[in-house]
Amino acid sequence: MFELSLLCPEERVDVMSDALDALDALSVSVEDADAQTPAEQALFGEPGMPPPKDGWQRSRVVALFAQEAAAKEAAQLLGVQDFFDGCRLLGIQAVADQDWVRLTQSQFAPVEITPDFWIVPTWHEPPAQARQIIRLDPGLAFGTGTHPTTRMCLRWIAQHGVQGQRVLDYGCGSGILAIGAAKYGASEIDAVDIDDAAVTATELNAEANHVRLQAGLPDKAQGQYQTVLANILATPLKVLAPLLCSYVAAGGSLVLAGILERQADELKAAYAPWVALEVTDSEDGWILMTAAASR
Repeated sequence: MFELSLLCPEERVDVMSDALDALDALSVSVEDADAQTPAEQALFGEPGMPPPKDGWQRSRVVALFAQEAAAKEAAQLLGVQDFFDGCRLLGIQAVADQDWVRLTQSQFAPVEITPDFWIVPTWHEPPAQARQIIRLDPGLAFGTGTHPTTRMCLRWIAQHGVQGQRVLDYGCGSGILAIGAAKYGASEIDAVDIDDAAVTATELNAEANHVRLQAGLPDKAQGQYQTVLANILATPLKVLAPLLCSYVAAGGSLVLAGILERQADELKAAYAPWVALEVTDSEDGWILMTAAASR
């Protein structure tokens, strides 16, 4: 495998990527050429909000080719056809063979939620002190337990208990929160997401953990629940405030995550007509906000 790298200005990235694809590159990736420097630019937004801009000021465009000759031929053709206008060839180099499965597995170790509650990939033995275990491997949907928002939600479940409750996991991703609720005795669990891949991942992960739950699209959520969990992001959480609050039974709990510390007041204001949200946990700049329904 050989890697052809180019430095391109923002306005040339799409043209160069399409040209490399047409020249039979196995893959084409684009990254910030100024990453890990003071000039690095973060390009991200929340669902429902446009990204701050379309691309980086300078991008490193990388194309993979099966053979060195193919990479050299691609570079030559791009030069002849003036595709290098504004771009600079950084070089062609061999890519070392990797055991990608082993490399990926090495990056995921057991994750402690509480001293006796752990998330353990299937290729690891559980810690001796673990009494509750979620078996979960990295997959297509968000939620492996490595992110602070996931850990805080699971910690809340372990510390407050959901024994015998009807629980809703709204925006279930991998289904990890729903599975956690099942491990702690919830009697009925609905796990919903707008992404079909997340629904499939949740069903597979539930089966792997020998727990029962119902997974589906958002219209699967019906009635009221003693606990409603939503680990999404601040903007959709604000939009969903009336809906999520309508699902919480009298005396039930609303548990929200995916919120940065600086967004706490925004969330409190958005939910104020229905519940009084409070920050009940924090980790690495992220917070958990919870409320009890009084109606």
